[in-house]
Amino acid sequence: MPSSASTRVPLPPALVIAVLCFGSLSGALMQSLVIPIQSELPELLGTNASNTSWVVTMTLLAGAIAMPVAGRLADMYGKKRVILVSAAILLLGSVVTAASSTLGPVLLGRALQGVAMGYIPVAISLVREVAPPHLRAGAVAAVSATLGVGGALGLPLAAWIAQYRSWHDLFWVSAGLAAVVIVVSWLVVPEQDERSPGRLDVVGILGLALGLAALLIGISKGSAWGWGSLITWGCIVGGLLVLLVWGGYQLRQSSPLVDLRTMARPAVLFTNLAAVLIGFGMMAQSIVVPQLLEAPASTGYGLGQSILMVGVWMAPAGLMMLVMAPVSSRMITRLGPRLTMAAGAVVLAGGYGVALGLMDAPWQLMVATIVASSGVGIGYAAMPTLVMDNVPRSESGSSVGVNSLMRSLGTTSAGAVMAALLTSQTQVLAPGTPPIPTATAFQLCFAVGAVAALAGAAITLLVPRDRPQRSIPPAAAHQTGRTAEESLAG
Repeated sequence: MPSSASTRVPLPPALVIAVLCFGSLSGALMQSLVIPIQSELPELLGTNASNTSWVVTMTLLAGAIAMPVAGRLADMYGKKRVILVSAAILLLGSVVTAASSTLGPVLLGRALQGVAMGYIPVAISLVREVAPPHLRAGAVAAVSATLGVGGALGLPLAAWIAQYRSWHDLFWVSAGLAAVVIVVSWLVVPEQDERSPGRLDVVGILGLALGLAALLIGISKGSAWGWGSLITWGCIVGGLLVLLVWGGYQLRQSSPLVDLRTMARPAVLFTNLAAVLIGFGMMAQSIVVPQLLEAPASTGYGLGQSILMVGVWMAPAGLMMLVMAPVSSRMITRLGPRLTMAAGAVVLAGGYGVALGLMDAPWQLMVATIVASSGVGIGYAAMPTLVMDNVPRSESGSSVGVNSLMRSLGTTSAGAVMAALLTSQTQVLAPGTPPIPTATAFQLCFAVGAVAALAGAAITLLVPRDRPQRSIPPAAAHQTGRTAEESLAG
């Protein structure tokens, strides 16, 4: 008797792609949801600013850990199942945060929202399987771009809600989005039959979580704790040591959480290293430009914009990432993902060059962020294609998850580095007021962002040249027990 899955009428691929984009965008919005109210959180939650800074850090940290784990679980148990669980976690985290007014429950809710970002790498790997060949590159580009788009569009949306509504409404809105994601994902996303055999590596998950948590906490809190602090370096060094031990453990497992031998292939390794630098470049502008827009006009360089207007000036950059998805798709088809990713990094560096020369008016910074975000859109779109072209199909979810993790390492590092640069050169406008960054500090941040992006382009060019596609007869593929994509990936 045929199963219900086999008799189900296939839905149009474009509809499936749209749902995966919507779900990924909803998850990525969580990155910037609380930024407009960050300065008000100590009063809202009845604690100090040092404690409330964890409201942002917790989401980024949980997301970084969740993405490679979700990718591996999707390879083992099915992508649709992990997508639905991730969306349900987003709903739970949003409701917990919306219903809370004290720090503990809010941190729990924000951590759950970060875990839900595991939806994104799974959606990226799934869309490649469900999209027809002529839509595949563009579909992967669109879903991948949501990592940057969500963070960019979350700022104006959250600023508008926070200004005219209660801060709790930020999370009731995200709960509503999560509920919609659950329903449309259940109805539209197809169940894939292919599974990667193996067991759940619980020790590997715990080791990865512990090592990443210590490393990312040390990096993200370095500016607050001090870069000479024993706590800062204890976290960083301790995290690296745990990850080294974890790596040795993974190499001895028959069913590892992350196949480090696959990750060590030159094409995958250099792509992931470049992802750190391009992620750094993407986040640096998101941190520095809003501060420059908000700086008092009395400084002579500040633009005196409200947080709502900051969101308005930054929104076109977020939209540009989506606009560039089809452009990146055509570039991938003509040039290959390697050159496309390198080109995106160069365009990102060009955006910082524009910012160095044009920082006297809001519209000038908007132009700079549009250029930079165009580069991010191109680069982010090519990354997962470059990774999936060089790994077995059975490891696509976990491999894209690791790539997403490397982007997160870059964005977390950017926060720490930009904070250090902005506090390295400060001035006091009036007695009793806190020091603010000088114009030179902002220019230094733009220069460092450009250098990071160019370094990302250079590393991308170390990726071995794209190999010509070889057709493998179905019979031969069946006899070897491997798909054509697995055979090409080695």
